[in-house]
Amino acid sequence: MDWPHDPDGEEGSEGGRKYGQAVIAKKVDEDEDFPLNKAAFVEEYGDHPIRLDSERVVSLSDIFEHVEGEEFDDFVELHKAVGKAMRENDFWFYEGAAQFVTGKKA
Repeated sequence: MDWPHDPDGEEGSEGGRKYGQAVIAKKVDEDEDFPLNKAAFVEEYGDHPIRLDSERVVSLSDIFEHVEGEEFDDFVELHKAVGKAMRENDFWFYEGAAQFVTGKKA
């Protein structure tokens, strides 16, 4: 896929390898972006690459199609919704993530 920028470059990972939620979190200004509208956020960043692990890169919109809610009042609320969506939809790369998904046991 042609990304708007290199997922491992300065714009994608701030000069070092950052993965998943860390990349998404860097796109949010905690002081200015809340309440955060999901549709507007995806409109702005939807085609941006999110590196999940050393081999897999998806778009932000791929992840956000599974995020529940349309507006988030603060960073913690957004972070929880994104994490839940990532764990439940195989966007979470670390071993043991399944134990944190409601209704699933490790």
